[in-house]
Formats: sequence, C-alpha cells, structure tokens
Amino acid sequence: MSDFRQPGPPVWRRLDSVTQTVEHEKTHEDVRYEAVRSRDARFDGAFFFAVETTGIYCRPSCPAVTPKRRNVRFFATAAAAQGSGFRACRRCRPDAVPGSADWNVRADVVGRAMRLIGDGVVDREGVAGLAVRLGYSARQVQRQLTAEVGAGPVALARAQRAHTARVLLQTTGLPVTEIAFASGFASVRQFNDTIRAVYAATPSELRAAAPARDRAARRTATPSAGVPLRLAHRGPYQPGPVFDLLQREAVAGVEEVSGERGRRVYRRTLRLPYGTGIVAVQERPGPPGTGTGSGGWLEARLHLTDLRDLTTSVQRLRRLFDLDADPYAVDERLGADPRLAPLVAARPGLRSPGTADPDELAVRALVGRAEAERLVQRYGKVLDAPCGTLTHLFPEPAVLAEAVPDGTPGALAAALADGAVRLDPGADRDDAERALLAVPGLDARTVAVVRTRALGDPDVAPPGAAVPDTWRPWRSYALNHLRAAGEWENDR
Repeated sequence: MSDFRQPGPPVWRRLDSVTQTVEHEKTHEDVRYEAVRSRDARFDGAFFFAVETTGIYCRPSCPAVTPKRRNVRFFATAAAAQGSGFRACRRCRPDAVPGSADWNVRADVVGRAMRLIGDGVVDREGVAGLAVRLGYSARQVQRQLTAEVGAGPVALARAQRAHTARVLLQTTGLPVTEIAFASGFASVRQFNDTIRAVYAATPSELRAAAPARDRAARRTATPSAGVPLRLAHRGPYQPGPVFDLLQREAVAGVEEVSGERGRRVYRRTLRLPYGTGIVAVQERPGPPGTGTGSGGWLEARLHLTDLRDLTTSVQRLRRLFDLDADPYAVDERLGADPRLAPLVAARPGLRSPGTADPDELAVRALVGRAEAERLVQRYGKVLDAPCGTLTHLFPEPAVLAEAVPDGTPGALAAALADGAVRLDPGADRDDAERALLAVPGLDARTVAVVRTRALGDPDVAPPGAAVPDTWRPWRSYALNHLRAAGEWENDR
C-alpha cells in the first residue's frame, strides 16, 4: 500500500521535460511564462497569470496577444488572482479550466482542504467546519492555504461560488435572485458585488455576454430539462474504458448505461447535501481546443431538486470520471517502462475512475453487484420522481447498519455511519485505511479498491501484487492500463 504523500513537483516544474525548450537555470516564473508564450493548454488550471496593465487574469492557453514579461504576475489559484484585484478574462474564461491535478492527488492538509472546499464544505459548514474535518484550527488552515495557494478558504469558496453563478446565468433562464442563493451567496447584494469584482460586469451583463452555444442551451434549460454542463478535462481522455467499468458495475435502480459503444450515456441518482439529483454523462468527448495539448470535455446534464447542490454534484462527477488528472505526468512516467510503454501509446490519457459516493462505493466493493442491487430494492430510498429505470438512492450507511446489523456489511455500514471510517474528500487516506482494516472481516484487497476509488489515491497496488516501484506515484493508473489491455485480472 502506498505511503505516497505528494505527487512530486507541481506541473509547471515539469515543463522542461515536456516541451524540451526551457533551460534548466530559468526560474519557475520564467518557465511559467514560456507556457503562456506558447499558449500551452497542458497547464490550464495548474496556474493562472495576470496582466498588471489590463487588470485581467487568464489561463495559460489564452489566445489573446502575449503580454510583456514585466507586466505578468502568476497565481496558483483563480481565487488568489481575484484577491489581488484582477478580473477574469472574458475570452478564455479561466474559471472554467480543469482543477489542478495536485489538489486531488495530494494527501497533505492543503490537498485535503482543497477537495473539501470543492465539495462545498465552507458554504455549508463555514471555515470552522472545514477546520474540524481536517483536525486543525481555523487559523492553521487559513495560514497554510494562504501560504501555498495564495488565498484562504473564504476566498477560495467565493471564487467557486462566482463560477457556479456564471454557469447558471449563462446556461439557464433562472431569475437572478434564485441564482444568487443557488450559488451559495448569503444575499443578493453579496452576489452582485462578487460578480462585479470577478467579471467586471453585472449579472445581467454577464448573462447577455454568454457564448452562442450557452445562449442556445439556455433556451431549452428549464427546471425539468436540467442544467447542461461541459465537464472539462486536461489533455487526452479515454472514455471507453471508463464507461466499460461503469457499465460492468452498474447497479439497477441507481445506475444505467445505455446506447452503443462510443455513444453510450451513463445515468445515475445522487444523494446530495440539500436534496437529490439525477445526472446523465455522454461517452463521446467534446472536440479538443486550439492550444497545444488541449483537452476537451464530457457533455453532461444535471437534474437537481435543489440548485444549491450544483457545485457539489459537479465536483463529485469530476472525481468519478477523474477529470482533473494530469495525463502528461502519468503518461511520461509510465511510458518510460518497457512493459507499459506500448499500452500508454495505445491509450494516452487513460484515467483512474473514482466514485460519486464514497460510502456507497465501499459497501459495493464489499458485497458485489448482485447483493448491492438487492440492498437497493429492499432498503434504498425511492425517488420522489423516478426517471425511467432510475428509481432509488443507494441506502445510507445508517439504514444498512440497522437493517443488516450482522456480519461484515453491517460492521462496515455502522463504521461509516458513526464516523469511525471517514471517506469524504478531506479524509486522511492512511487513517481511513487503518480504520477500514479494523472492520471485522474486511480484507486488504477490498480496502485497496476503496482506497483507489473512494479516496482517489493514484498510487495503490493490491496486496501481494508484484508491482514495481518505478511505476510510483501512478500505480493505480498502471494497473488500469494492464486491465484495459486484458493483462491484469479484474479485482472487483
């Protein structure tokens, strides 16, 4: 099992090995500027740059005229750029880029905090709630985040709320007042002030400035039709193996995969903090952008009973489909291995899927698909408005702990329900593994699956497997390559 804590140098520090154009002695900021100058989309989300003469911040692949080096400042997050008084570029929409791969990979407190903020914990529980989940004081969390990403938890949550508001303004016809509260703002005034500060426009102006494709989507985006989304990813993406896995595992009543290969649609129900949801994600990826190494997107549509769950549901889908991964770093390391090189060449950008519900994944990894379907039909909550074959939510751990108190499934459900086992985005992976292994009857092989899928660990090998250390810190991805090629027995 991996004790890996950080994925190595941030992505921009690997730029010289990717482009082979940057001299070793240049500073990190000079390296970043090379990415900006070449409009390299591989680094969208890894950092942002701002132009002091215009007051605008952008993604590295922004197609605008490259600014002079002396006028450029660099930031680790959009929130840090906003906190320094810069507004988002209307041309490249830097708030829409994939998230930094570091935050989903890292196991330290900053990585855990960023995952929790992405899940909406600050909006729901405040900074105090975030600190409790991390096991630190609020002051320590503020200090560590500010030192490393240039913004504290409130500023990071504010930037996320602004992005959610922009999506709703430009893709739905909802009244502005409803969007303000659905985005997580405490008041309409706070909403208006934030939109002006971030986008240099009023909400109405921002809505009017929507791209043509968003205006077209807005005409059909009614509450019953759901919210249309483009889930951006970095670099190449192989949807086939991901949808194969989802189809193989689909639990009737909760999930379904329909359509022919290459054009499948994955649909599932979601239990969310404020209500429930149904999501549909298309297998066929959107076309890549125009920058070097550009990524694309997956088309999705969300039906939510409460729009306050939009941010949370999007983040959970991103973890399920592993959309914030850095395929360049993964493929570079694994492609150097003689055994894996042809597999990486055949499937560049292969992902390591996660889950939309960690507690559900843990139970399913233990009991298997057939038993999971039985549990859904007997103990799952029936949706108020079933949609086709999607009729239930997967039963909550507390319900299962009471319904099936005996045996390993009951012990696992009880541990999840009382917090003895924590699998939320901010959970410490090593602590969670130890707690899982303490559940009577839960074997190390199942725990490895949970650590990979529910906790998003990129560096897990099943116990007893002869997996070389040269595949670290991407052993989870290496095994997915072997599975996709039929060279590794499925362990689920």
